[in-house]
Amino acid sequence: MTTKPSFLEVKDVRKAYGAIKAVDGVSFSVGPGEIVGVIGPNGSGKTTLFNSILGQIKPTSGGVEFCGEDITGMSPLELSRRGVGRTFQTLQVFTHLSVRDNLIAAAQEFKGTMPARLFAAPDAGLGHHADEMIELFRLKHVAHLKAGTLSYGQQKLIDIAMAFMPAPRLVLLDEPCAGVNPSLVDQLRELLVELNRTQGGSFVVIEHNMDFIMKLCPHVICMVEGKVLAEGPPAEVQANRQVLEAYLGN
Repeated sequence: MTTKPSFLEVKDVRKAYGAIKAVDGVSFSVGPGEIVGVIGPNGSGKTTLFNSILGQIKPTSGGVEFCGEDITGMSPLELSRRGVGRTFQTLQVFTHLSVRDNLIAAAQEFKGTMPARLFAAPDAGLGHHADEMIELFRLKHVAHLKAGTLSYGQQKLIDIAMAFMPAPRLVLLDEPCAGVNPSLVDQLRELLVELNRTQGGSFVVIEHNMDFIMKLCPHVICMVEGKVLAEGPPAEVQANRQVLEAYLGN
């Protein structure tokens, strides 16, 4: 009996800068609809790993497969067209556009051919979906405002909503809680759970907020010095003595 390939398969990925091994032989898999958390202290290689998976940088060695296809070294645009999205630590919003227009712009690349888009309705037929996302992210009261006039936390919600507008099959989120008011953290977690339920995609989430990760992710990976130190259910990783010593500090 043959088994289906994992949704995302990271195989012995390494990224070195001279003698510095930023990522040192990381392997893990993500199943369809799975939410995986990646934790680790600053400098542990988490973002370098993301960038190696998502085509921002080319791994020194190792490979990445998505739905059985080798995507190692593919450009972010090629990956995006295959249904792979991401968010960055820094905001990626169009500050001069309204909230609604930001969401529409995020999905226009995936709406038909260029000639079709040129002669389509001003919202490229995406207005209804944008309004649904605005409602889900509780942004209706600011939907008409320019994104740049809003608080950092609201812009963070816009940024994440933009990543989900094309309905990607896989999303990698890099520190979604960074800079967000603690009062919005629970809302953000609930949003991701709802998106996972309704859109059915898989998520990989880098985050320093331990409470957020442990409540959101059924599977957690801890990286230290470019390597996977431990992985498994949240309670198991949280109780791991090496993890406590290397990262949690108690």
